[in-house]
Amino acid sequence: MSKITTELLLERAVPRSTRLRKIETLNLSKLQLKTGDLDPRLFSRLRHLQKLDLSDNLLDKFPNSLTLPDLRVLNCNNNKLEDVTALKQFPLLEELTYENNVYLTLNDDYKVMFLLQNLRLLNGKDITKLANHVRRVNSQKLTSKVTAHWKKFFSDQLPEKYTAEQVKSIKKKFLKSVQTNVVYGPSSLSEFTRWRVKMIAEEFLANSLGLELNSDTEPEEKTDEDEEESTESPREAAEEVAPVTVTPSKRKRNRSKSSPGNKRSKTQAKTEEEAEVNPRKSSHVEDDPAPDKPRTSNQPAKEATPEQGAEVTQKNGEQFPKGQSNRRSSQMTGEQKSQEQDSSVVTLTPVKNSKCKEDVSAEPLHFLQCHSKGNSREDFKTQLWSCVFEPVIDSGARKDPIVSSSRTVATCGGESVCLIDCETGTVLKKYKVATEEFFSVAWTTLTMVLSDSRKKAHNILAAAGRRGIVKLIHVAADFCYGEIKAHKKPIATVCFSPTQETHLFTASYDKRIALWDIGIPDCDYNFKASQLLVLETASIPLRIALVPTCPEQYLLAGCEDGCFAWNIKLDKGQKSRPFEAIFQFPSEESLTTSHRVDGLAFLNDDVVVSKSSKPGCIYLWSWSKSFDAKGKGCQRTMSAVILAELEWSTTDMSYLTLSTCPAKEYVFCGDEKGSVWMYNLSTYTSGWGSPKGKRSERRISPTQILTWPELRVNGEQPPEILVNNVVADPAFTYLVVLTSVNITAIWKKS
Repeated sequence: MSKITTELLLERAVPRSTRLRKIETLNLSKLQLKTGDLDPRLFSRLRHLQKLDLSDNLLDKFPNSLTLPDLRVLNCNNNKLEDVTALKQFPLLEELTYENNVYLTLNDDYKVMFLLQNLRLLNGKDITKLANHVRRVNSQKLTSKVTAHWKKFFSDQLPEKYTAEQVKSIKKKFLKSVQTNVVYGPSSLSEFTRWRVKMIAEEFLANSLGLELNSDTEPEEKTDEDEEESTESPREAAEEVAPVTVTPSKRKRNRSKSSPGNKRSKTQAKTEEEAEVNPRKSSHVEDDPAPDKPRTSNQPAKEATPEQGAEVTQKNGEQFPKGQSNRRSSQMTGEQKSQEQDSSVVTLTPVKNSKCKEDVSAEPLHFLQCHSKGNSREDFKTQLWSCVFEPVIDSGARKDPIVSSSRTVATCGGESVCLIDCETGTVLKKYKVATEEFFSVAWTTLTMVLSDSRKKAHNILAAAGRRGIVKLIHVAADFCYGEIKAHKKPIATVCFSPTQETHLFTASYDKRIALWDIGIPDCDYNFKASQLLVLETASIPLRIALVPTCPEQYLLAGCEDGCFAWNIKLDKGQKSRPFEAIFQFPSEESLTTSHRVDGLAFLNDDVVVSKSSKPGCIYLWSWSKSFDAKGKGCQRTMSAVILAELEWSTTDMSYLTLSTCPAKEYVFCGDEKGSVWMYNLSTYTSGWGSPKGKRSERRISPTQILTWPELRVNGEQPPEILVNNVVADPAFTYLVVLTSVNITAIWKKS
């Protein structure tokens, strides 16, 4: 990679120069430059620089102090820019181009128009009239709305004599409220509007009212990300009274022992989501939290246009620790507990459950604490979210589900991804990113060309989470060979196509589901990823599933506000698509489409299993009988043809997801007490599949409920245990249970 030196600057000057202060035009294109290569101390000597070309590099942002006081023309085409607010340091800028930066949107165009008062040309277009409108009319309208909002809702809340704490409190409440409720212009500019509203509100409080507030000059995204990480993590919300705080899809709870907060109604959830206002880069948020702008191309007329050639980082060198050094000694079996005297070790006393119709004979095998932050044995707060069994390469895994996985499972939660041998309880590998919080993992098998030109199949693990980045890990080589910056908001879940091994779906809090072709890395791990499709969702997608009979044509998603289906066939011209159907489900009085679907999976080729906000119920319904493929038009409403209801916990707690074992016709779902509900549906499926198949009139009770064994850490039981996820291997030999207290439980069916 080329590094910027004085000699390089003199050589790349147009014309060549002998002194930095004499350079007026500088071409630094196609040098593979990253942000860290732009040394402010060196650039501060370019006092007369007027034209700068930084195109075709790898810049993701600008340093805040480049000090180019006379810069008039800037070319940043074909980079990886994510934010434009640092450009305000070039107040004399007249011409700016940043085309083919796939993470910049129409909102960024409006930001630079406001920040750069002398800007005339943006991406080759004259924006003088529009910029004047943005700077004057838009600002006047928003200022008027912000002022009116204060007078109507907040002016009487501040006493004549106020303390610093009262000022801080009312500032926080006002900024959240004003960003939620002040709306102006088209929805495609909502992120820019929130950015300006926050700026205007802070100026209003500081100037009009004379309050000395924290005039944070950082970009909105960073401010909100910092606030998010300090106040919320997945499934955490601003619930001031209850000890359990939740936001969609990820949750962190207060450790209070009071019980009333252990249940959370849908009404409470809605109240919280209305209070969420700031752009977010972290945890899962309620229906419309006004999130960060999505990472789409810079096409003024098409905010959500998919882009080819998505940016990837290759060979980033993040590696697994070798060997088994990451195996936590805090995993313990029943036989070992009498031999282990370490007081910090998790010890197990199994408790059998006899209140079930049938004994499946599943026994607890291992309890692991391998996702601890900083490897702390005291960490019982890290939440575990996703686990997937590794496919067996030589088994024809895509054809025979019984032999399609090994006893190795990938789990994720907190800053780490672990590979665990379910039989021995050994943590085989551990991958960590200190600034990440992983929410989802998925496997695929790629046929790679080796250095000697031989072809060999290798398992690749994709991991994603809070940062909106997909990490691609070649497990056998202990090497994270690249990343895809898929979204600007957290990724809730990922899954690979069962028929196209390089096709990866990512569902994000930006209310989009993207389809990527991750490509196949060569022997040097060079690869190219491209975005093939963007599916627009009406609310945040939480779970996704490809329809087994037509995985290249239809995708189903459980979202914050319903269950939706899309046509994903790639031979259609439209690259950005709305949903094709939304499904209605029974409610207390009638049918409804508006409900949170936080669990979704196929039991077989036709039967869908979904869990919604209706307490104590899991629905089984028919895809073929519910979806009218012959109908024309988008956004049609269809009634889900219910086949049966499964009896489940009466908790109001959301985001306890379910899974299925199609080969054995089982459904699994954890609850708020650490228990696993198992349903053997083999006696029902044949009847549902017949043309005259009728709905089961009564709710189907669980075949067995596995209760959480008695575990003691330092002589005490762990805090309240929620089962976030539970997954069985295809042969149903092992059952992996992920909890809210950083414990992975492995059960084995005898």
